[in-house]
Amino acid sequence: MGKITFIIGGARSGKSSKAIALAKEKAASVAFIATCEALDKEMSRRIAAHKRSRPAGWKTFECPRDISLALKKAGNKFEVIIIDCLTLWVSNLLLERTKEKLIEGKTKRIIAALKKIKGGSIIVSNEVGLGIVPGNELGRAFRDIAGRVNQIVAQGADEVFFMAAGLVVKLK
Repeated sequence: MGKITFIIGGARSGKSSKAIALAKEKAASVAFIATCEALDKEMSRRIAAHKRSRPAGWKTFECPRDISLALKKAGNKFEVIIIDCLTLWVSNLLLERTKEKLIEGKTKRIIAALKKIKGGSIIVSNEVGLGIVPGNELGRAFRDIAGRVNQIVAQGADEVFFMAAGLVVKLK
């Protein structure tokens, strides 16, 4: 059924731009599931810039915590669904004190749901394991859980791309 493409890389590596370009190539009807929340003015500006980078006809679902709900709303109405990004989603859940096993279970359910839809999907996430070990417990928990979420998604994906400095490497 639905083909899952996973795009992972560092901050500002070109992941979102790649996801948008792939979706434009593949589909006219696209659902964009955004996981970011504007908690300050600077983040509001970033979100506005992201919105401007997407075609006006795309449907945006702002779901910082419940990706599954957005997938239910989108259903089979779209040729492509983009989820951008998993690491913000993990961060949002962690700040609500959601347990690691629950986050992993939610991730597995998202992958299972995406496999059942007719259209394709593109998932964006940050690679968090290439830097230093975070200096506090919450930072280390985030890195560990995000790493496991990324592994779950990579296992379930049909293709995986790694982005660095705007360049793409196909991993799977």
